[in-house]
Amino acid sequence: MSVERLGAAVAILTPFLVSLALGGPYIQFLQKRYMGQYIREDGPQSHQSKAGTPTAGGVLILFSLLVGLAVLFALMGTAFFSPAVGVALAVTMAFGLLGFVDDYLKISKKKNKGVTGYTKLAVQVVAGLGAGWYALQSLPHGGDVSVFGWFSIPFGFLYPLLAAFIVTGASNAVNLTDGLDGLASGTALMTFITLAMMLLATGQGALGLFALGVAGACLGFLMFNRNPARIFMGDTGSLALGGAFGALVVLGKLECWALLLGAVFVVETLSVILQVYSFKTTGKRIFRMSPLHHHFELGGWSENRVVYSFVTFQFFCCTLAVFLYNFAM
Repeated sequence: MSVERLGAAVAILTPFLVSLALGGPYIQFLQKRYMGQYIREDGPQSHQSKAGTPTAGGVLILFSLLVGLAVLFALMGTAFFSPAVGVALAVTMAFGLLGFVDDYLKISKKKNKGVTGYTKLAVQVVAGLGAGWYALQSLPHGGDVSVFGWFSIPFGFLYPLLAAFIVTGASNAVNLTDGLDGLASGTALMTFITLAMMLLATGQGALGLFALGVAGACLGFLMFNRNPARIFMGDTGSLALGGAFGALVVLGKLECWALLLGAVFVVETLSVILQVYSFKTTGKRIFRMSPLHHHFELGGWSENRVVYSFVTFQFFCCTLAVFLYNFAM
């Protein structure tokens, strides 16, 4: 087995196995400390039965990822680690810490409200600006955006602003998607595996292995998060996964491809935007409830049917992205 294939196997298997091994004890730890989720009051009534399910499962995802990255570094040394990986990791951990504080405040206040929206936005924008500045200064054509390989748009010194928009949007989009058992973790798994394939295909091996590490952590967590969920990822996980997605898109110069790679996240976010706009301008709602997964729930779909349908749609869009990417290269 070549070093590259060994690295790929270690990248995805180590976080998966760590998450699988520690998931049970971690859930018991949270249960003993009554660290349960408080369900949004205006959400579907069927979700009220989930109140008290342990949350902050994102800690498990991030710890598993860190162990996997440490093993990769021990195995491959500087051949694995790069400044770009350091930036991606910094963004991921910063968003994870932000989410953990949010989860902790929700639990301590016994309400589904934690860190203020302005505080979240400030942290997300600063992190996105940092990732964009690094890309602009350190990557070839870092200030340019390739439109599906057809032509490039030179953003120049404005690129960090675009990067901040992408990273912030990705983080919030995954956070909005995290509303059903296994939905965010299942769709994120598809996204990061596809990201890894694209990054590895273009010689960005270190970032590709990082994406595989996130995928492995998601897969292990999914074993405990699938319906009926024994644990929720909370904002610790959803903000971190969204931040990792946005950072990898920026650092891997895959900005436009994010629309396909995160198709479910995009659709979920658009459903919220359209719902709010319609209600404020006309007083009428387009959907029964937003984000979109709640619309289908209230339409009579079972939770499993919604999740399987959304994950299948994400798989289709990711497959389409890989197919089109091969022509664009």
